[in-house]
Amino acid sequence: MANQIKTIVLVHGAFADGSCWAKVIPLLTAKGFKAVAVQNPLSTLVDDVKAAHRAIEMQDGPVLLVGHSWGGAVITEAGNHPQVAGLLYVAAAATDSGQSFNNWWKDYPPKPSAAQIRPYGKDCAAFTQEGFCKYLAQDLSTEEADVLWAVQGPIGVVCFDNKISQAAWRNKPA
Repeated sequence: MANQIKTIVLVHGAFADGSCWAKVIPLLTAKGFKAVAVQNPLSTLVDDVKAAHRAIEMQDGPVLLVGHSWGGAVITEAGNHPQVAGLLYVAAAATDSGQSFNNWWKDYPPKPSAAQIRPYGKDCAAFTQEGFCKYLAQDLSTEEADVLWAVQGPIGVVCFDNKISQAAWRNKPA
């Protein structure tokens, strides 16, 4: 099934939206792939998995599911979909069955970027503009970084405690 993959479904991380794949999509299409970016609602793991499943089900044939950052947790769960032929983690969380994102990264020392994450309303968090540009988009031009900050998706803090039911990477190529 993997050699039949014609579509790559891209799942963004926290503090982002599907536009963060804007430079990757043309590279993939130039290689003959169809590339589709999921728009995660970033409200819960379940909601993000539903968004990924909607995108997967709109495709013909098997797909490669790609996740970045928080998107790794999403593809770990969403990758159980029968249309998913494989998983690709790009600087992403490869959480295990029964594990949350917070549990996955608890042994890593806090990063300076954490001080730039602030409450966004009652139940969400988002990066400050300074933090976003310095830690998430440091390799982009100021104009590009400012746009990505402006369209960032505030993430529901509950996401980080939602647990994976079954890690797809245990049963599919990753």
